[in-house]
Amino acid sequence: MTATLELTREAIERIDASRQADDVLALPDQLRDALWRVESASLEPHDAPGGLVIAGMGGSAIGGELARAALGDRASRPIVLARDYGLPPWTTPDATVLCASYSGNTEETLAAYEAAGALGTRRIVATTGGKLAASARADGVPVIPLPGGFQPRAAVAYSIVVALEVAGLCGAGPRVHLEIDVAAAHAEQLVAEWGPDAPEDSLAKELALGLHGTIPQVAGSGLTAPIAYRWKTQINENAKTPCFSHELPELDHNEIVGWEGAAALGQFSAVFLDDSDLHPRIQQRIELTRGLIAAQAAATYRVESRGEHRTERLVSLVLLGDLVSVYLAVLRGVDPTPVEVIERLKGELARG
Repeated sequence: MTATLELTREAIERIDASRQADDVLALPDQLRDALWRVESASLEPHDAPGGLVIAGMGGSAIGGELARAALGDRASRPIVLARDYGLPPWTTPDATVLCASYSGNTEETLAAYEAAGALGTRRIVATTGGKLAASARADGVPVIPLPGGFQPRAAVAYSIVVALEVAGLCGAGPRVHLEIDVAAAHAEQLVAEWGPDAPEDSLAKELALGLHGTIPQVAGSGLTAPIAYRWKTQINENAKTPCFSHELPELDHNEIVGWEGAAALGQFSAVFLDDSDLHPRIQQRIELTRGLIAAQAAATYRVESRGEHRTERLVSLVLLGDLVSVYLAVLRGVDPTPVEVIERLKGELARG
């Protein structure tokens, strides 16, 4: 396919053969459906003094990070991610382990599931099926059924809601049903504002056109730190280009110096994800850092979250980043859905 500099609905549909844009635009309905699916699993509330461990990889893990950020200082117990073949060494039997694998065949998550069983922790599984669902049902472990037909990264609404709900059920944080409902309603408005039928100067299209042809560096802090990572991975997988993320204030102690040589090496851009609850000094750092690197950057942007409460604001930036990544793929003339190199890697690993 050839690249296009148009982001009309017709141009998007011509390149986006698998209609990943439609999955992104369905985020509001997915948030609501996810609540229903957790409820349908009939999970019993339980107390987990050891906290919540979320075991998963890639698109199945990012929901846990985003949920932890949405809860923020409302989390009453540790919530940690296990992106590996096991659990954190301090995990105790009184923890709850959520094993999330969209396919149900992620080898790292299967290993973590077995490790949790050997330790005697309470386990909950979220998956569409595969070996994980089969093992869970054989072991009498509750399964939250996820809908099929998505790329794992496109099921982010489900992974966020499942993690939030399990955190509430095990005492790691409050239940946030109302926040999720409000976030879904707000996301419907943003879909209309940023979607394919929006004008070319809408925020999502403007960002994509400005970032096109560059290597973006996405920065966040607090609530927006895991969202910055989500932007990075979505641009990697959908647009098939390098993209990197970092966190303020840490990047001001190292990465900022690297920008001195950026213009001599290529076209680099920067996106700073802002939020109304960020520390005032972080907001000051965003402006100062942006100004200091501007001469070496192809483009710089400061993007603010939208909404009142944390979950609503988080969802707004997740939706925006997902749309930008699909639009970048369209501008490059590549179908955002296939991830052939990941499939080749899995094939090689399967052969031992």
